[in-house]
Amino acid sequence: MSTSSLPTGLPTRLPIGITLGDVAGVGPEITVKALAEMSPDDRARTIVYGNIPVLEAAARSVGSDLTFADLDKAGPSEIAVANVEIEGEPIPFGKLDTRAGDAAFRFIARAVDDAMAGRIGCIVTAPINKEALNNAGHHYDGHTGMLAALTGSKASFMLLASEKLSAIHVSTHVSLKTAIDRATPQRILATIRAGHEHFRRIGVERPRIAVAGINPHCGENGLFGDEDRLQIVPAVEMARAEGIDAVGPIPPDTVYHRAHAGAFDLVVAQYHDQGHIPMKLVAFDTTVNVSLGLPIDRASVDHGTAFDIAGTGKANHVNMNAAIAYGRKLAANPKPAARKGAA
Repeated sequence: MSTSSLPTGLPTRLPIGITLGDVAGVGPEITVKALAEMSPDDRARTIVYGNIPVLEAAARSVGSDLTFADLDKAGPSEIAVANVEIEGEPIPFGKLDTRAGDAAFRFIARAVDDAMAGRIGCIVTAPINKEALNNAGHHYDGHTGMLAALTGSKASFMLLASEKLSAIHVSTHVSLKTAIDRATPQRILATIRAGHEHFRRIGVERPRIAVAGINPHCGENGLFGDEDRLQIVPAVEMARAEGIDAVGPIPPDTVYHRAHAGAFDLVVAQYHDQGHIPMKLVAFDTTVNVSLGLPIDRASVDHGTAFDIAGTGKANHVNMNAAIAYGRKLAANPKPAARKGAA
């Protein structure tokens, strides 16, 4: 199967593309484990963007008998791979390697090209190592910023989604001081809109959105700062004026408990740790990282490269299974803008 021969529209049965991430980490083995558990039909609707020798090494490490072939040559029983060559392949597991950082970028870039062309319905990403990525000359703060740059998007948003709790972030990989400065009414409003549109797309008719405050007790009427009053309140008021069911600011030390108990569908977190800590506490193995605000869909595991266990076959692939399931749901319900762009 060749990506050039895939349909250019976005039908519900369009394949997903899995990128291997940093090949020195656990990405290859969690991908192989997930592929091994797929039905034949699901495997036929999956393309791996990676490196065949690395996948073969990962298969040996987990005791899998899966076989891999280039897209143009893959038979019915083989996993189709958009193969990207790597100098010295396969790269040893468990060690920081600039070659792995460069390969991770090239996997993603090729998958983005196919997603933009309507050849795959969603990209599912295995973890990258930011140090290796930057050492290779690809200066991004992570997947979200990289995907925004590759798709020419002005802004993107990180959503962490799980069964009982979900959080979308106003900012992610920046200092806390910078995060507070970035939490402008316009950026907060854009974050609320992105979350509202996404939840409507996945079947929540009227998403209930809680906006977390910045300061303790939301500033206590200026006693602990004015940011909540000056930056968050106007954003919530504008969102409500648009018909969005948004409330806030709500003190961040209580809002996640209320959301987990069912009061809200989504929490808007003002910065990285405000959203990540509660998500990883309540759904460490099943949280899916979803990029919003892009012309393409992307879902990802929400863990790192785990160099300490890479290549041992011990890596848990539960999170990869969750990301793949979310990716297939998005591929089956494509964005109207994506469908138009692929035409």
